Amino acid sequence: MNTLKPFTPLMITLLLYQAAPAQTAEPSPKTPCLSCEEVRNLHLPDVSISHTEMLQEPAGHCKVSGIIGREIHFELTLPNTWNARFVMGGNGGFAGSIQYDHAQVRDGYATAGTDTGHQGSGITADWAFHHMERQLNFGHLAVHRTAVTSKEIIRQYYCSEPAYSYFIGCSRGGGQAMMEAQRYPEDFDGIVAGAPAFNWPAIGAEFIQNCQAVYPNPATLHQPVISLANLKLLQTIVLAQCDTIDGLKDQILNDPRDCDFDFEALPQCPDNTPSEDCFTLQQIEAIKVIYEGVRDEQQEVYPGFPLGGENEPGGWQPWITGPNEGTMELNFPSLHFAFGTEMFKYLVYQDSLWDYSTYDFTRSSSATRYASSYLDATSTDYIAFKQHGGKMILYHGWNDPALSSLATIDHYEAARKKDATLENYIRLYLLPGVLHCGGGPGPSEVNWLSLVRDWVEKGNAPEKVVLSKTEDGKTTMSRPVFPYPNEAVYDGKGDPNAANSFHINSPDKQR
Repeated sequence: MNTLKPFTPLMITLLLYQAAPAQTAEPSPKTPCLSCEEVRNLHLPDVSISHTEMLQEPAGHCKVSGIIGREIHFELTLPNTWNARFVMGGNGGFAGSIQYDHAQVRDGYATAGTDTGHQGSGITADWAFHHMERQLNFGHLAVHRTAVTSKEIIRQYYCSEPAYSYFIGCSRGGGQAMMEAQRYPEDFDGIVAGAPAFNWPAIGAEFIQNCQAVYPNPATLHQPVISLANLKLLQTIVLAQCDTIDGLKDQILNDPRDCDFDFEALPQCPDNTPSEDCFTLQQIEAIKVIYEGVRDEQQEVYPGFPLGGENEPGGWQPWITGPNEGTMELNFPSLHFAFGTEMFKYLVYQDSLWDYSTYDFTRSSSATRYASSYLDATSTDYIAFKQHGGKMILYHGWNDPALSSLATIDHYEAARKKDATLENYIRLYLLPGVLHCGGGPGPSEVNWLSLVRDWVEKGNAPEKVVLSKTEDGKTTMSRPVFPYPNEAVYDGKGDPNAANSFHINSPDKQR
């Protein structure tokens, strides 16, 4: 008996809609259908709009300020001529202030940022002490709720929803970006995650172990085991061994993993007496700790830091070895010390008297599992983001002294094992000679938002990204980077500061 039913006009319409290719037409600019003042009268669930103001700089726009729930402060800028796109910016450190690129409003984007539900300096975390709501807001809820709220205000202000939504962030913002792709895959169409802090207690464990090596005595925080002279000598020896492996002598290691560093090359001080031109045994052991990473009784908790960039401005001194004048007033000799101790005191153990110097890493992973449940963006399952049609760019400076690029590589490789088609919607770019979110001898300047937008809207996957380095307003270097595991290799004859002197090499970098 034939039980097939005839196609109705509605069914035909649905079939045609599902089969139709994605629209790639440029969305038309929009203008407001409400006044800026009228935005204050919008009724949104659990949202209080506290202030609206028309501003002329950086371009004519309506600035909206408000609070979501009890404490999530946010700002949203709505340009007079809107390009039909929404972009949200990420935070740094422990957040605590509203951060986003105000210049994007000049390009016609509706832009938003949030303080993630608390206010603070960005390097302290006592705001989280016995306060689960703030912890959850910081962990993942605030960015999601701000995105949802912002898009609803946009819809009502322009009488039109965003054609595309983007998120861009570095450091904590990079971790927020990954969290969005994993937990809330429909919030954004395109995401840029730079130098991501995505596995917090593991990062904290690495920081604490480094602090134990460099500042073993809490009573002498002005006296690091590794001196500034040690850093200068260390980088000199690292470059002597490793710099030319990639075919160029340029103070840039194309891939630090290619160097099998010989620690015997570090000159030992006679009688173990500290000096500017040698290392004591304690100093050598501390350096090894930083390179090797931290383990518990079962596994590697967090990888160490790659070779290179030790003595660069913005390198090991402010982050790892100190003493860092900018944070010493808070009794933090280094940024690792600040973030590590604050994280474990207030986000992991809820113990303001917790002592870093006696911490035992044996059961680190199990002991921090609860904090990881709301802080970490470590899932390697991006299928829902893929099904949404999302695209994500990951990037990381090889010589980042804040967050190890090796951790990002490990995550990406695990995600590739989960989905062999990962590079169709998520790609990783490793930046030689680049520190945390920029800086260092290598180039790092590029418009990541433009790249991910081109990928999302036109299907142009970034097969090559050309990075620039600018000094005194002039471009002094440009080099390409290719999607991992590919790398840029010098051709041996061209200008080493010109991108066209490099070609792609596709080695097997899964190690």
